Amino acid sequence: MRVTVKVGTSTLAYPTGRLNIRHVEELAKVLSDLKNAGHDVVLVSSGAIGMGVGKLPLESRPSDIPTKQAAAAVGQCELMYTYDKLFSEYNHTVAQILLTRTDFDEEERRINLENTLFRLLELGAIPIINENDTIATEEISVGDNDTLSAVVARCVKSDLLVLLSDIDGLYTADPRKDPKAQFISMVEEITPEIESLAGESGTTLGTGGMATKLHAAHIATEAGFDMVIANGARPSILYDIVDGKRVGTRFLGNKD
Repeated sequence: MRVTVKVGTSTLAYPTGRLNIRHVEELAKVLSDLKNAGHDVVLVSSGAIGMGVGKLPLESRPSDIPTKQAAAAVGQCELMYTYDKLFSEYNHTVAQILLTRTDFDEEERRINLENTLFRLLELGAIPIINENDTIATEEISVGDNDTLSAVVARCVKSDLLVLLSDIDGLYTADPRKDPKAQFISMVEEITPEIESLAGESGTTLGTGGMATKLHAAHIATEAGFDMVIANGARPSILYDIVDGKRVGTRFLGNKD
């Protein structure tokens, strides 16, 4: 199986911007074990800006673009150093790929990207992908890593996309505000009713927002592969997801 995993900043780092060592170490261990079991693994990782904030003399996450890009430049180094160190302990090689929207929009660049990704997988490496926040502007940015992960999963012909976030999955309402909110374990079709859950209440279900996750689900299901939203606080949950167990919210890909 080929699995693309997206991990959000809330899983990788504390609100201070400092690394959540326990989560990152477990994530590297689980992904390495999945590789050992014969699965291809692609990782789409947030966290560069957050880690940069943790290393620079900044009191909070910046709002202006130049400082965000400066934080990303510093944080990306920290992020890849950490991944390289942890995956090396399990004898796996990682490769960094930073992307912008033009890498997908322009056919020649997209083909080059696909060729690189497929070759890395053939060579047994784990591609680690992030948006190129150091140069991305509104005009060339993908927009969010939920969408980026879905587009990447489509490029590499993944069988499964997993979004690890700070939420358990899709609910009928915000469970932190509405005790009657019901968990939705399976979505066979993205209907207007499902899309409405990404409204004002739905966007609070995680720092990344439910709207971006449903957008990723649209891309995934239309491309024909399943997508799962699950809580990244316990990366070992990936074992159950890959095995097809009812964990998180699974969106079924259109296999027709």
